[in-house]
Amino acid sequence: MTLDELRRLDPNKIGSWPVLPKLLVLLGVLLAILGAAYWFVWKDQIDQNDAERAKTEQLKTTFLDKKKVAIDLPAYRKQLDDIEKQFGALLKQLPGKSEMDALLTDINQAGLGRGLQFELFKPAAAETVKDFYAELPITIRITGNYHDIGAFAGDIGKLSRIVTLNDISISGQNTLAMDATAMTYRYLDEAEVAEKRRAAAAKNAKGAPPKK
Repeated sequence: MTLDELRRLDPNKIGSWPVLPKLLVLLGVLLAILGAAYWFVWKDQIDQNDAERAKTEQLKTTFLDKKKVAIDLPAYRKQLDDIEKQFGALLKQLPGKSEMDALLTDINQAGLGRGLQFELFKPAAAETVKDFYAELPITIRITGNYHDIGAFAGDIGKLSRIVTLNDISISGQNTLAMDATAMTYRYLDEAEVAEKRRAAAAKNAKGAPPKK
């Protein structure tokens, strides 16, 4: 069928058209119906279906995560128990307030036992309080030979309580002088921890904006 024949077709008499033009018109109408159905009906349903599918996937992921946590819960509890035991063991290596004098004596005796001379042994005037423990730095200066100073440092590391040597400086030739800071630690007792928490709470309350 030629283009001229198509132009001569009467749109008011579609029933008398040849088969091919009728099929083309029917195809156009069908596409128009499908397009309108998609835009006004199916589009919202498809969007809703996609949203429900995404929600389902999210719920599935949440379920699997919670299931994994439930399966691993005994292992997590055991790990927590192990951490608490390790923490307790470390805490026992920190002296209490009443034991600090004995610790300072142990440090002094560690040097004297190696034949070293303390030219300076000066604890800080005040402790530095942390979350559950306090630090007390001690400025020391000892003199002696290289072997004895090294042995003294080893003895400090073997003390039953935690003591660290920081800012070490060694000078001299035959008789050496070692300047260092011996950092000692002690745990805060329950009264000190409670007081620290009260002070923190009071500070936070003071800094909070006034209620309207």
